This record gives sequence, C-alpha cells and structure tokens, in this order.
Amino acid sequence: MYLSTSDQKKEATEWFISLRDQICSAFEKLEEDYNGPNKSMAPGKFARKHWDRDGGGGGVMSIMEGRLFEKVGVNVSTVMGTFSQEFSKEITGAQDDPRFWASGISVVAHMWSPHVPAVHMNTRHITTTKSWFGGGSDLTPMVRNDDDKEIFHSAFEATCNRYDLTYYPRFKKWCDEYFYLAHRNEPRGIGGIFYDQLDDNFESDFLFTKDIGSTFNTVFPKIVQRHMDDTWTEKQREMQLIKRGRYVEFNLLHDRGTLFGLKTGGNVEAILMSLPPQVAWPAPSL
Repeated sequence: MYLSTSDQKKEATEWFISLRDQICSAFEKLEEDYNGPNKSMAPGKFARKHWDRDGGGGGVMSIMEGRLFEKVGVNVSTVMGTFSQEFSKEITGAQDDPRFWASGISVVAHMWSPHVPAVHMNTRHITTTKSWFGGGSDLTPMVRNDDDKEIFHSAFEATCNRYDLTYYPRFKKWCDEYFYLAHRNEPRGIGGIFYDQLDDNFESDFLFTKDIGSTFNTVFPKIVQRHMDDTWTEKQREMQLIKRGRYVEFNLLHDRGTLFGLKTGGNVEAILMSLPPQVAWPAPSL
C-alpha cells in the first residue's frame, strides 16, 4: 500500500495523455489504409472536445466516426474533489476521508464490419487515503473467430507474465466474472483481463499499467488488419446490432466506470461515449 506523490500523479496523467495520442494515431492510420466496402467514404479523423468538471479537473474527449470505425472514443480525464457521503462508503480508503483524485484513459471502438470485434480498454490511477492502479481490456466479437481470441489473449498473457505469473489467470478470471450479463446468463464477449486495487508499489504498478496500454495499442490494430477489408452480409450486420444491445445493457446496468463517472459529476457525454451509434433488440417471441 502506498500514497502517490504529486509528481507521481503528474507522471501518470502525462502517460495517459501520451497513450491517447498513440492510439489515436494508430486508429487514424487504419482509417487511411482501409480498402473495404466503405472505401468510397473519406477516412475518419479524431475530433477533440475539452470539458471541465465543476468540482475540480476535467478531461478531453476524442471521437472519430469513419469508414472503418463506425464510432470510437479515446477519452482522458483527471478529476479531483470529494465523494458524496453515500458513495464514499463504496470506495476504498474514502470511508473516513471522502477526498479523491483520479486520472485515466478509456477506449471503446465499435466497427462498421461485423468481422472486426468491438473492443474496450481502460487504465486508471486513483488516490483516496490510499493509491492504486486498475484497468484492463476485453474483446466483443460479432462473428466468432478463434484465431482472434488466441491473438488477443496471448498478447495480454505475455505482458502479465513479465511481471507476475499469477497475474494472467487472476485477471482473466476477474474479467470473465466482471463482464458477464447475469440477467441473460451470458458473457459480454470473449474476455481479456481486468484488474483493480493494484497497490504493491507505484513504480512496478505504473510500469505494468503502461505495458497494458501499449499491448492494447499493438494487438488490437493487428486484429483489425486481419479483417477490415472483408465484405459482410445484411444478416451479419443485423446480428452485430443485436450483439451491441448486450453491450448497451452491460454498460448501463453493471459497469463500474459508468457509475464512478456519474457519481463523481463527470461529463455525461464522455461517460456514455462507450455506447454504439446503432443498436437493435430482437422482437420478443409471442
């Protein structure tokens, strides 16, 4: 357990901004290289929007709607202030002192092609009377592809193993249990890793968290490139929109990040950027 210094908080904040720039650059390059069914459309570019939080801090939304990425958001924020009396009971280290500081990056991508999976990644650093890192990444395929699953999981397993051989099995299990729609008795996707309350020491936890972000920025573009120029059928697109409905259900009913943002007075538009631009639910059986 440790308490981050102001310099360490600054270092973490600067990394999240740097990672944002790296991811946006990689995604815009994929838009430029795209040669699939939507190639007549202009390649997308990220548009950025700054926001300020009334209680302290703020962030930057980076949103792109393109010909490959139907909608992708890469958001960074650094906020500070005081939790409400009710919410402070739910946060580690805030029960007796409700002051907090939090910085992080959040990425959610929804693709035009049903052959390219949706993806989520976030990493964050939080300080109350204690400090810790958390984050992870998970993949939500619309069309099953076991090779993509192996590439994605192998990349994060290799990263985890460089730090602690217990990390991957622990964090994979955590991800499987967290990204689960209990009301439907089904997982959101094919998992990945999820970790929180990582508080061994700042240097090693921060290094690991940085490596998770860099791994994401390597492995997801690799998966996109495998399928981005493939054609798809109307039936596949229909199934993709239904699968997105599951994504919406999880984010509105279960996602802790959504709850944290809303409970701490974050930017609602930024918090809900994870929602896909189009979605469908099948007609109920009569």
